Amino acid sequence: MISTAIRVARVGSAAELAAAALMMLGFPVLMVAALVPSVYAFAAAAAVTYLADHYLHRKGSYLVNRLSKVRAGLSIRFLIRQLLLILLLARMDLSNGLIFYGAIACFIAFYGLQAPHGALVTLIRNRRRMPVATRNVDLKSRIRIPDAPPLGLLDRSAEKMLHLDLAAVVGLLVSAITNSAVAGFVGVGITLALGSLYVLVLMPYVRGRKTPPDADTVLAAVDDWLAEYQPGTVLYFSGSKDSAYQVNMWLETMEQLESRPLILLRERVILQSLAPTTVPVICVPGGVHLMNMDLSTVRVALYAANVGKNIHLLRVPTMKHVFIGHGDSDKLASVNPFSKVYDEVWTAGRAGRDRYAIADVGVRDDDIVEVGRPQLAPIQRWQGVPDGRIPTVLYAPTWEGWDGDPGNTSLVLAGENIVKKLVKADPPVRVLYKPHPFTGTVSPEAGAAHRRVTALVQKAAARAADARFTADTAAQTAAKDELARIEARLTELAGTGDDKRDEAEASRDDVVDLKKHEEIARLRADWNDFYWQALPSYQHAVITGAEPRLYDCFNVSDAMVSDISSVVSDFIASGKPYAVTDSAGVGVEEFKRANTAVRAAVILSNSAKELGGLLDAVRDPSADPLAADREELKHYLLGPDEPTSIDQFNGAVAALARKSEARNLGQEARIAAGDPEAAELAEALPGGKPRTTAGEAEGAAAG
Repeated sequence: MISTAIRVARVGSAAELAAAALMMLGFPVLMVAALVPSVYAFAAAAAVTYLADHYLHRKGSYLVNRLSKVRAGLSIRFLIRQLLLILLLARMDLSNGLIFYGAIACFIAFYGLQAPHGALVTLIRNRRRMPVATRNVDLKSRIRIPDAPPLGLLDRSAEKMLHLDLAAVVGLLVSAITNSAVAGFVGVGITLALGSLYVLVLMPYVRGRKTPPDADTVLAAVDDWLAEYQPGTVLYFSGSKDSAYQVNMWLETMEQLESRPLILLRERVILQSLAPTTVPVICVPGGVHLMNMDLSTVRVALYAANVGKNIHLLRVPTMKHVFIGHGDSDKLASVNPFSKVYDEVWTAGRAGRDRYAIADVGVRDDDIVEVGRPQLAPIQRWQGVPDGRIPTVLYAPTWEGWDGDPGNTSLVLAGENIVKKLVKADPPVRVLYKPHPFTGTVSPEAGAAHRRVTALVQKAAARAADARFTADTAAQTAAKDELARIEARLTELAGTGDDKRDEAEASRDDVVDLKKHEEIARLRADWNDFYWQALPSYQHAVITGAEPRLYDCFNVSDAMVSDISSVVSDFIASGKPYAVTDSAGVGVEEFKRANTAVRAAVILSNSAKELGGLLDAVRDPSADPLAADREELKHYLLGPDEPTSIDQFNGAVAALARKSEARNLGQEARIAAGDPEAAELAEALPGGKPRTTAGEAEGAAAG
């Protein structure tokens, strides 16, 4: 019942639910206490509402943040409490005393301070929000960006300002009890003095040297940096906060590019969710600012998602545009007709090329280039189950999707059946359950199924009563100690002040320290090793969050059960047995015909009765009937092992850059020859007059 109430109230825990209930009940109690009148009851109810309100705000409760939609926002709640205090004073026959009029004057003046306070806070935030936000871009030597105001001034500023009424409320209640106006006037004075001081302290930050440069100055500095850095390849991305993983998966590849890479983002929320990288990053929320940015040295633009904002860069003719996507699967998103707007579409292997041919959405075969999947380099090839360890099976279902198709995820119809059969398997196996991060965001049924599967895995996790499973407690303790040491060092390297900086300060100061970046990468790899050492090799586990990563789960697993998604295509790189669930019940033959990635899989029905075939292949690889099919499918989906994917990717970038340069030189030659149409077109199009150095021109001509 409590869990249902938590879900209905949209709060995160029983404590939040209790706080919300206390706050809601506190205001009627305040009114009753004011009418009775009872100072002590009023004081107790007021304390409850203050504390409950404060707790809910600190927790970021969805419920309390939505109260403003029903005219019960933060300011209204404080105003109601103050009005009820006035009512209390009137009911105690204090309406003819100076303290009564002092209270009214205090609260009117206090609310009069809210307007300049709110205006100053808004103005400071707006002036410190630059037209672009950057990482690994040297703005500090080009423009002066002052420090942000102390975090205490702007963080939850409205809440802090409103809570200054506490001194007046306490003083007035003391006056009501003692029948002396002294405490009340002292409280009133403190409230008004602190409110006025808060406003005065904010004022210097809206003018003079404490304000960042204007937009034109900042954009000019960015263009100056671009002219110096001369980026050759851009990774462009736009999307919601939840889609940040789509750009994060390409960061390591961008770091390995032989041309000068640059990452262009369109939403600040994506920048905040971006993983650490050594590549320069520029976030440009404004379309006009992006279109006016000097990207004349860029020859190749890479797009990880098909979104409307891509048009702001697609309109630049001096660079070639490539769709690289954020995964390789048989989903419709992998053959989006929008893809034909790009100069080229890069796929992992032959399967991607054939997929477009079958879909017939207007993407020409000549415009498709097979480049492998550089991100798959960390996935290790299977060498069989090590002696002395039971097999590990990863269950990694995808999410329910937006369209309600029952074939999207196995979780709803088959998840419990799969997990029950795995945890009861004999000989035993270990189960790792790693759901998609979007699971349950659209479908309540998927969210409920996820919770049931989680409960199943956790209940079966320890196996303490089974004598076949013994843990090396000393080794696990040592591994946990190492994990604690690594986490402490990672926290130290992350620093304690980063969260106190605003966007302007972060853009000024966030230039990567290569030694620190390399140490963090090494520590994260060590963390992953010790994580698995700390977990008994027989213990089932539910794995959510960013760490350990999906590919790390691949490497410790001997088989996988999943759904139609890029996860399956990626897992095929390991050569390990896998199973895919036909949740929509289309039948094995049709399922394999429609989905290339399952052609070497064990196909499961929603009952999961076919799981035995997968487990047999893991226990006896020599008798695995699908081993040769998996190897053939791996090459079809992901391309050859040699040259490596990153070499193929770099080669494709270089080849397309040469095509882009040849186009630009051709345009320049036409303009130089006096072609009026070419000159007019060059003036009209953004970037139409490419700036190339003599060396670049000679290199392109030689190519």
